[in-house]
Amino acid sequence: MSFIPYGRQCIDDDDVGAVAAVLRSDYLTTGPTVEAFETALSSHVWADHSVVCSSGTAALHLAMLSLGLAKGDWAIVPSMTFAATANAVRYVGGEVIFADVDPDSGLMRPGDFEAALERAGAHHVRAVLPVHYAGQCADMPAIAEIAKSRNIAVIDDASHAIGTRYQGNGTEWSIGSCAHSSATIFSFHPVKTIAMGEGGAVTTKDNSFAQRLRRFRSHGIERNPAQFVNQDAAENPWYYELVELGFNYRASDIQCALGLSQLGKLDRFVSRRSELVARYDSLITPLSPTVLPIGRVSGCTPAWHLYPVLIDYSTIGRSRDFLMNAMREQGIGTQVHYIPLHTQPYYNDRYGELSLPGAEQFYERILSLPLYPQLTDSDQDRVVETLIYILQK
Repeated sequence: MSFIPYGRQCIDDDDVGAVAAVLRSDYLTTGPTVEAFETALSSHVWADHSVVCSSGTAALHLAMLSLGLAKGDWAIVPSMTFAATANAVRYVGGEVIFADVDPDSGLMRPGDFEAALERAGAHHVRAVLPVHYAGQCADMPAIAEIAKSRNIAVIDDASHAIGTRYQGNGTEWSIGSCAHSSATIFSFHPVKTIAMGEGGAVTTKDNSFAQRLRRFRSHGIERNPAQFVNQDAAENPWYYELVELGFNYRASDIQCALGLSQLGKLDRFVSRRSELVARYDSLITPLSPTVLPIGRVSGCTPAWHLYPVLIDYSTIGRSRDFLMNAMREQGIGTQVHYIPLHTQPYYNDRYGELSLPGAEQFYERILSLPLYPQLTDSDQDRVVETLIYILQK
């Protein structure tokens, strides 16, 4: 009996062939495949600019650097996210104000944003980082309206949400188009919807923001003669300028070849994930109300990354660790996404005790079941049958 993980990459022969072609080419990095991937990503998410980099965490850091966030600045981050979302704020010297989330969907609501702003008091809030949890999107038009009234930049973390669309007033937008944000972050880790091994990207509509992203991505070095400080040296073929302190966050042509191949299958991956989510919803119906799907967001067409369920452990008389261990013994992997960041020792020590009841209620009940395009219907049946067996024995 094969093991069913909670998530995994879907690699086909054409992906292998794409990587092999780059390995046989003249460029393993800083070559044409990087630009080809960025162009294709922009097309898929309706972005003006895409800047690919080495990871989703690097993408978050690059966005904070390009925004100019620094010591004395604060950013609002929902507590229900991976550590990288908040850590990127700290990397540049900024401070974090954690926002609560909907206890059923895990998403920061406009009211949660406003409550965090109230707690911020006189602190200088420069940015808000909405997180599109599991593939569903936050209410971007409402969050953008609040942010605009306070001169706050919106940088949305779409590590879970490539391919997600949202609607309002007869208009459809794509996550990544930056219709309601300054920049959007993507991750291409193997468990994400498309994989690069490791990889990430930032999209934006702002040309100068994109230029800063590219500069910070490669050591802070400027190679465009039009941007040189020393114009007398501009015609020298070897010349470049170190403009500001940057990092080596480049993605290679090898990674981008895999990403480009995967991007061509994005619609198929999203479709299959949606089919599996609909099947899960039906299969777990007999377990209601003890086991429920997470709350659904109106006006959103999600590209599902995770299938989290809400489990009433007190009613079933079983702990989450018992359930996860029992599922693993039956060859099925599960995961918890996430431990609220405001409870983590680093942030608790820095900002003190904080009560965010929505995030805490969500965390108490959440469990992610396996979801990936290669998951078969029979695999999925086995997951749910095993879950029912363990809960009822």
